[in-house]
Amino acid sequence: MNNPFIGPISKPDTEKGVYDDFERRLANRNSGTLLETLALDITPSGAHYLLTHFDTPIIDFNEHKLHFEGAFENPFTLDMHQIYDLPEVSMPVTLECSGNGRAHASPRAYSMPWGYEAVGTSEWTGTPLAPLIAQAKPKADVVDISFTGVDFGYDAGVGHHFGRSLTISQLEKLDVLLVHTMNGQPLLPQHGAPLRIVVPGWYGMASVKWLAKIEALTEKFEGFQQIKTYRFRQDAEDEGSPVTSLKVKSLMVPPGVPDWLSRDRCVESGNVTIMGKAWSGSGHKITKVEFGINGNWQDAQVIGRRGKYAWTAWQYIWNAEPGEHILQCRATDETGATQPIDPPFDVGGFGNNAIQSIKVFVHPAD
Repeated sequence: MNNPFIGPISKPDTEKGVYDDFERRLANRNSGTLLETLALDITPSGAHYLLTHFDTPIIDFNEHKLHFEGAFENPFTLDMHQIYDLPEVSMPVTLECSGNGRAHASPRAYSMPWGYEAVGTSEWTGTPLAPLIAQAKPKADVVDISFTGVDFGYDAGVGHHFGRSLTISQLEKLDVLLVHTMNGQPLLPQHGAPLRIVVPGWYGMASVKWLAKIEALTEKFEGFQQIKTYRFRQDAEDEGSPVTSLKVKSLMVPPGVPDWLSRDRCVESGNVTIMGKAWSGSGHKITKVEFGINGNWQDAQVIGRRGKYAWTAWQYIWNAEPGEHILQCRATDETGATQPIDPPFDVGGFGNNAIQSIKVFVHPAD
């Protein structure tokens, strides 16, 4: 095997349903949510999905500082006690990994083999970022604001801290939070303690964890995780377009009980309440959810959401008849965007919002 610290690892061709040791190690290190928790408006912190590129930094709360630097007229530094003293807001926000669903695409990108589980909704508490940016006073020629975490590692032979950026225009439109609390408790180490940002309505890669530096830049940010990854590409030579806002999507709580290995489901015949969640990007409302039974679609009941950036609850009463069935769900948002039946192709396996399918065996009621 080639040295991963001086160049990219050769990635083999993928085969549907077949994963090698590297992918299995990634799957063991990164955890998805429990689909059962889709019954809840707020995902328990321990069940919220995790995607961590490098090691999880263990940071001393009392020593950690956030630096505003670069092309600011008024650069400054805040410690965690000062950050806790800032005006505080709480916001339920649904976060989804942009690679969620990668395992269902064909050909599959060689990477973390997510199924459906890389999504969750937490009550994030912190302070709005915009007033702090205004206090730092970006200079007139600033084009990007970058966010850099403490975590450091290598990807494709390039050593870097995980970092992302937003333009001044994007920051004016997005309700970005500087977050220190998750579901009423201080951030856990794996979720970015002691400080992170949350970018509502965008895929999770924008919500930088273990945040240490906010920098004003007079040229476009060229961090590895901004220009080399997290771009929609049709082939390796395609410059692509950046991954940003969430695509419309829905999931259901798997009904009945599972088989241990296949995760197929078993239910008794009769009325079965199917429930789930649907979401979209940029705070767009979910206007319709459909429930599919063997390819036949019926409107589900759209119940509502707890906030602009939180997922929307839905349910359907299914008259389950004995036999084998494929259950699916499909959401539409206020822009008219609807989930596709088949996964859209992307070299990196990003943004797969194809419909969820679950195989269910219905037994006659006793």
